Amino acid sequence: MVEIQHLTKLFGPQAAVNDISFTAGRGEILGFLGPNGAGKSTTMKIATGYLPPSAGSVRVADFDVVENPLEVRRRVGYLPEHNPLYLDMYVHEYLDFIGRVHGLSGGALRKRVQELVGRVGLTREQNKQIGALSKGYRQRVGLAQALVHDPQVLILDEPTTGLDPNQIGEIRQLIRELGEDKTVIFSTHILPEVQALCDRVVIISRGQLVADSPVRELGALTKGGTVIRAEFEGQIDPEPLRRLPGITSVEQGQGGAWIIRTEGKGDQRRAISQLAAQQGWLLLGLRQEEQSLEQVFQQLTTFQPNK
Repeated sequence: MVEIQHLTKLFGPQAAVNDISFTAGRGEILGFLGPNGAGKSTTMKIATGYLPPSAGSVRVADFDVVENPLEVRRRVGYLPEHNPLYLDMYVHEYLDFIGRVHGLSGGALRKRVQELVGRVGLTREQNKQIGALSKGYRQRVGLAQALVHDPQVLILDEPTTGLDPNQIGEIRQLIRELGEDKTVIFSTHILPEVQALCDRVVIISRGQLVADSPVRELGALTKGGTVIRAEFEGQIDPEPLRRLPGITSVEQGQGGAWIIRTEGKGDQRRAISQLAAQQGWLLLGLRQEEQSLEQVFQQLTTFQPNK
């Protein structure tokens, strides 16, 4: 549904986006991540036809964004990072206006607006001026305008910004429902949101692609090893642990547990257990911990890939 091939965007001598390629299919929710300034918003603006690419191509529903920009815009719903709204308009009035821009009219338009008002939780606010709404409710208005023409592709840049925890849960559920039959690409800095919603994650850093992976497989892309938390009764001498092959560091953490870091992806728990028996240590607990998404993100965006 969305196909990005060798996309590059230059602003003078600076490459905001540098030769990135990825796809997103129908029924897929794709998390698009990266540090501030990584090129996420630039990529999204190109995919919606707002900015032209310097090189490469973007196709949406098999239409090229440069050759067929109007066809692309008919099929894309876009919520930008800075939500542009007409603050003097009333909620219902604004959504009616956006619907007319997309060619809707009459009873079909009234029905669609009323459906969206309920779906994004604006029923009580629909007769208020947008300028009188809180930031969270303005964000809901922005999401509703992105949906008014029932697009095949949704591109959402920080869609839960400014929402309270209850509102975030409601919008997540809505995105999950929309992702059943649409292509959804959204960026966020809330990493648990990615784990809760996404099928796949694309991560860029300094304009370059550093990861394109199912969420559950992200950890395998990092160069770091694993972390083992070991608990012993009483004090131990950590030096024999440090001499084990594959162990890179041994430090005592909070609560007296030992944090053992290893290189590679192998499981060192058997070797640690055998060492404890040899040393006469009473082993109370031994747990290998998966890297958090935050740790994976930090590793992938700190080091640039070799080109």
